Amino acid sequence: MTVKSSWKRWAALPLAAALMFAAAGCGGGNGGSGGPGASPAATSDGGGNASSDGPLKLSIMLPVFKTNYPKDDGLVVEEIEKRTNTEIHFEWVPNASYADKFNITLASGKLPTIIYVGDVKGPSFVGAAKSGAFWEVGPYLKDYKNLSGANPIIMKNSSIEGKNYGLYRGRVLGRNGIAFRKDWLDKVGLQTPQTIDDFYNMLKAFKDQDPDGNGKDDTYGMVLVKWTGQWASGFDTIKLWFGAPNKWGVKDGQLVPEHEYPEYLEALKFMKKLYDEKLINSDFAVMDSAKWVDPVVNNKAGVIVDVVDVGARIDDKIHAALAKEGKDEPDQHYIDVTGGVTGTDGQLHTLPTSGYSGILAIPKSSVKTEAELKRVLAFLDQLNEPEMQTMLNFGLEGAHYSLVDDYIEPIKDTAKLESEVEGLNQMLAFIPEDRAKKVKQTPLRVKQAEVQKANEQYIVSNPAEPFISTVYSQKGQQLDNIINDARIKFIVGQVDEAGLKSAFELWKKSGGDDLVKEMNELYSKENP
Repeated sequence: MTVKSSWKRWAALPLAAALMFAAAGCGGGNGGSGGPGASPAATSDGGGNASSDGPLKLSIMLPVFKTNYPKDDGLVVEEIEKRTNTEIHFEWVPNASYADKFNITLASGKLPTIIYVGDVKGPSFVGAAKSGAFWEVGPYLKDYKNLSGANPIIMKNSSIEGKNYGLYRGRVLGRNGIAFRKDWLDKVGLQTPQTIDDFYNMLKAFKDQDPDGNGKDDTYGMVLVKWTGQWASGFDTIKLWFGAPNKWGVKDGQLVPEHEYPEYLEALKFMKKLYDEKLINSDFAVMDSAKWVDPVVNNKAGVIVDVVDVGARIDDKIHAALAKEGKDEPDQHYIDVTGGVTGTDGQLHTLPTSGYSGILAIPKSSVKTEAELKRVLAFLDQLNEPEMQTMLNFGLEGAHYSLVDDYIEPIKDTAKLESEVEGLNQMLAFIPEDRAKKVKQTPLRVKQAEVQKANEQYIVSNPAEPFISTVYSQKGQQLDNIINDARIKFIVGQVDEAGLKSAFELWKKSGGDDLVKEMNELYSKENP
């Protein structure tokens, strides 16, 4: 048995079994921390290499958006290990079920060396962080070449009561919008939607007018998935078009939850209309987000409301699929993007990111000493060297891409990319920024960047974002489930408007009233 295979087999063992294994003298550490007597802190030499007494053993839990994903012994993973002097075990979790898996893992106490936290302000993580379960990394970042360049605004946004319990994963602020099949839109004779009515008419035409030209009634408008989380949920973008606030609004100097606004109800009625007219997929409440783009690639649906940059990724997949059939037109874009559509007030309203998408947290139960922490941070620092960012984004030159005029040209073998590359960038912080090489800036990618930049002037901020609520940390999951379940049931017709409002009342009685009171106390302190 090789050292590497021994480690990776061990990393999958339950904690008790691992302890027995160690007692028998066959191993040298616990769950990826290096264990007692771990090597001194690694230091970055600026070239993506670590210097230490021995390989740093890491276990890393990340979300995956595909049904295929890089294996521990894959080509790129082994190159990462070689350059960073590490041995890595990945635990990939389907994104749609990541929140549940995170909470189960947190409760078990059997945590990896590095764990992605999607909801930094969520009650389970806030409670664990405040109780000392995770390292506060903020004070250490100044000692690292790349991590020292962390954006102070994003550090604040991703903090809990001013403390950073992980590295933020940097993202574009105005990232959200609409991606749609441009070839379909041309086929049905419509223009890029400007208003909510235009958007509806596009979805209806995509269902009724045979946009794929196969003579069958087998297409629909928009793909939705069961993921209701954070800033990349279709409904959370669409509700803003109707004038609803972003989680919390302000009326007469008081914070008011979004679902108490009439505009929120109007947005839900619009979603119900789309469902009733079969303009969205009927299985949206159970559809895995790992398959979100598949219906668009496979000529079943024409629209996704998500991050704008999903457009080029879908376009690439359509080109790859057509190339296999010998039908590709390389100079054509099958996808187009737009920042959003205007509502009754004639204005654009964009759902912003917080400048980050979750954090990479380091549990104290698996990284027990400051020396071990510094080694883990050195590893994460090295990943943010430009050439390492390129590798985690695109793989290895010659195997996964070619360089043409200093631009990335990925191979067409999507299965190879998924099994060896895609998903590894989930552990990139992009600190100080994204410095990876880029694919050639096609007209679509240029437009995506322009749309995201233009979106910044239309963002609808959440006025309560900086606040950490004690009530929410205790009851937030229950309260969120009440609202999420009610809005799904309303959309699919299992409850009527009275039933929806009954759920809103249940929200109040289940701790919602206490949450509103506490949030307003926090708000008044910030806005005297």
